Amino acid sequence: MATLPEDVVEMAGEMATLPIIFTRIDEAVEDPESSFTEIGQIISGDSSLSARLLKIVNSAFYGFSNKIETITHAITIIGTAQLRDLVLATTVMEKFKGVPSETINMKSFWLHSISCGLAARIIATYRHDRNPERYYVLGVLHDIGRLLMFLNISDQMCEVIETSVNEKIILHEAEKKIIGFNHAEMGGFLMEAWNLPVTFQTAITFSHNPSGTTPEFFTETAILHVADLISHSMEHGSSGERYVPPLDEEAWEKIGLPSSILASIVYQLDKHLDETIHMFL
Repeated sequence: MATLPEDVVEMAGEMATLPIIFTRIDEAVEDPESSFTEIGQIISGDSSLSARLLKIVNSAFYGFSNKIETITHAITIIGTAQLRDLVLATTVMEKFKGVPSETINMKSFWLHSISCGLAARIIATYRHDRNPERYYVLGVLHDIGRLLMFLNISDQMCEVIETSVNEKIILHEAEKKIIGFNHAEMGGFLMEAWNLPVTFQTAITFSHNPSGTTPEFFTETAILHVADLISHSMEHGSSGERYVPPLDEEAWEKIGLPSSILASIVYQLDKHLDETIHMFL
């Protein structure tokens, strides 16, 4: 019987569930009766999370001139939606920290994920997007489906890698050929299981094929797609892929930035990557 994405989620068990602290914060953010203070109290109840978030908002990642001392102050400055997205990225990365290195090189995995997220955030910032943090989180989570596949269907993934090497094809094509679905589709299914916004589900599912998505989510998907390729081309870690995936030219056109700005995106990524890794890992 063929393996399905829902089978992988079932095999993963607790590992495939959202961190409880994020669920509590998400519920509070969605509750119109919740105040900034109440949301701040929930976050502050987790000392490790609150310390990390304060470290992030006081870094060059944001570039605020005055030091932010409390989580409640941070919420008033960056807003509940952006803070929630930062919490999502931070708590999911923490959840997968214990994955054994013999399964997959987690240092390389998170290096690529953070690089992709940072590249997506930089692109979104150049486009004057209202919530560039959302793109950072998309980048951090875009390969999470492959992580679940390595952890739960490792024999099939070994066959995938062998096929990719022998046939010289991109890993997500080998996944589709051997398993019947690829890591992007697995990730999109997980986003749906986590009840995250459709933006997350769609952008991750179609990250290797932006032209296959609907016009409503094409921009988000295109930004993630291009950010992933930039990270691969700069050899910033890997989630197992040994080749640079091809560019969907429609994706770059949709982003609407001049090609001359690419050098600046690469410069900004190189400039801030080490600090961002230090903040999130």
